[in-house]
Amino acid sequence: MKKVFYLFLFLFLLPLAQLQAADTPEIDTGATAWMLTSTALVLLMIPGLAMFYGGLVRTKNVLGTMMHSFAAMGIMTVLWVICGYSMAFGSNILGGWFGWNPDYFLLSGIDESIMEGGIPEYIFSMFQAKFAIITPALIAGAFAERVSFKGYCFFIAAWGILIYNPLCHWVWASDGFLFNLGAKGAIDFAGGTVVHISAGVSGLVAAIWLGARKSHPHLPMRPSNLVMTMIGAGLLWVGWFGFNAGSSITSGLSTAQALTATQIAAAAGALVWVIIEGFHQGKATALGFVSGILAGLVAITPAAGVVQPVGAMALGALATIICYLAIMLKNKLGYDDTLDAFGIHGVGGIVGAIFLVFFIRESWMADAASIAGGSWSVWQQLGVQSLAVLIAITYAGVGTLIILFVVNKFTPIRSSEEGEMRGLDNHYHGERGYGMINPN
Repeated sequence: MKKVFYLFLFLFLLPLAQLQAADTPEIDTGATAWMLTSTALVLLMIPGLAMFYGGLVRTKNVLGTMMHSFAAMGIMTVLWVICGYSMAFGSNILGGWFGWNPDYFLLSGIDESIMEGGIPEYIFSMFQAKFAIITPALIAGAFAERVSFKGYCFFIAAWGILIYNPLCHWVWASDGFLFNLGAKGAIDFAGGTVVHISAGVSGLVAAIWLGARKSHPHLPMRPSNLVMTMIGAGLLWVGWFGFNAGSSITSGLSTAQALTATQIAAAAGALVWVIIEGFHQGKATALGFVSGILAGLVAITPAAGVVQPVGAMALGALATIICYLAIMLKNKLGYDDTLDAFGIHGVGGIVGAIFLVFFIRESWMADAASIAGGSWSVWQQLGVQSLAVLIAITYAGVGTLIILFVVNKFTPIRSSEEGEMRGLDNHYHGERGYGMINPN
């Protein structure tokens, strides 16, 4: 009788166990390994950016400028764990302004969570955290050499919570309104809108609001170490493979497509920049080469998953031409975007986000047409992209202005005149980047 009972119990419970196993995704070790690698690659971009920016400022501001990138690693990671991940990827609240999920608060409810693609949710959350780190660090290039360290820290904390997290939710969360705009949403594969446009526009607003550096543009302000800048650009290029190819959140065909597009756009951007310089200035500079690398990388970021190699090459070249013209215009207008955060990241992001529509894969458009009920044109997608770009520009620009005004009421954001003349390194950190070398 016992044997019959146990047999019956086994037969009864087996389907339940199978059903539970089917509901629990298994870990895909290949995808997980790639996402671990991508997360590390994106983190590598932060010291890469620090070196890139640090080499472009004057000797007395090298450490202070590099600290802007490193400080973001600490501040934004902690804020992301406390509330950022929940605000970005939780369910809509307050009419969809941002999201919230109690399980994401302090990452308390995802300890054993496996995502649908077979990736532990911890990895996805940490991968996305790197984007939240690098975006405000990019802004720092616009007001380098004239911002107080304390003011900067308060600014990026408020900016991350009020600007980055909502934008991330709108574009990348499954219930974000830009994610669901049109047939297949506004295309932003790896952060053209969320990262580069928002950072570039915010940097422009901050640069104008803070005003120019002392003696700008009357005295020459030479880079301290272009060798370090070139190494930083190389690290950014390598890290960008994690940035773009990792945004596939898998390890397969789309990963390979994004990685290939990234390499091609960066190379095309660098080549076109030095060609333009050769005709315009008679010399091809190292700074121009790395500027072209960045312009190409920024432009392909929103498009890496939807364009073929010819599209990547075209976007890299086009972005370089327009970014070059934007920097020339900056010099004529006279505003002091120290390291061209808007000229490269803002303009390059806009070019990539809008012009990608002319190079979208036919398979993507066919899927969009199927979802839309049989018809979806490039011009309709252009309208979606343009609206998303306009919303990002407006929200980031107005929001940044408000944050600057409010934070400045509590602590000065602009460095004191004494601090600016002595240099950020000594005044705010009590150190010098180059030992006994004259800091001026």
